[in-house]
Amino acid sequence: MMPDPPRTLAAWFTTCAFLGMHVAAVVGMFLVPLTWTSAGLLVGFFILRTFGLTAGYHRYFSHRGFKTSRVFQFLLGVFGAMAIQRGPLWWCAHHRIHHKYSDTEGDPHSPIVKSVWWSHLGWVLATRFTNVEWDQIRDWQKYPELKWLERFDILPGVLLGCLLFAIDGWSGFVWGGLVGTVMLYHTTFCVNSVCHLLGSRRFDTPDRSRNNVVVAILTMGEGWHNNHHHYPSAARQGFKWWEFDASYCILKFLSWFGIVWDLRQPTPRALANRLRTH
Repeated sequence: MMPDPPRTLAAWFTTCAFLGMHVAAVVGMFLVPLTWTSAGLLVGFFILRTFGLTAGYHRYFSHRGFKTSRVFQFLLGVFGAMAIQRGPLWWCAHHRIHHKYSDTEGDPHSPIVKSVWWSHLGWVLATRFTNVEWDQIRDWQKYPELKWLERFDILPGVLLGCLLFAIDGWSGFVWGGLVGTVMLYHTTFCVNSVCHLLGSRRFDTPDRSRNNVVVAILTMGEGWHNNHHHYPSAARQGFKWWEFDASYCILKFLSWFGIVWDLRQPTPRALANRLRTH
């Protein structure tokens, strides 16, 4: 991999803010009481923001796993941006690079090539991945509202924090906002790290991707990672009936009302191809 460019003042600010959020969340858990309202906000917005990442950033923007309207397309971007994991175009571009070079030198976050620390957290703090790789997302560059969201990707998270504070004061802000956001960071990062090291492999993919049931539960279906690397464009990642995929269940529900449509499925031929025998 190329060495990191020199760390600018803006990069230091971003790193300090990221680490500071972790410290504030841990300290806040001891100092600020968890109320029934803040618990509801924590769970509700954890689910909404996870869906924004899984169904929006990942299955829609990165892989075009289904179709939707331009309005709901933007809303998916907003829901994902609430998780404060950069904008949908940045996320999409780097994820496409991950699939192109999975578990090789070109992969931005492989635990096989570098380390568990790097794949889980280190690459997020590295300055070489700061910019949007526009050449990877030519299909999204025609939408000015997505470019606007990319430019102001922090705004949905800030507005969410204000809303949480307005609803339940510091309890809503700390538990629904800070704690929920830190939880979202690490459940998402586990797909990069844990799901390339621990779990089962149904398909003989060129990378080391694995299906991990614990990560699948925490991420609403993203833990069926070997399935996903075998057939990336599918709207569903749990291929067996017992592989619960909450994000796909929500997408299926939305399709009944015409909010999303053309949910892509793995073909029978794909499901029978490259099956491992041991």
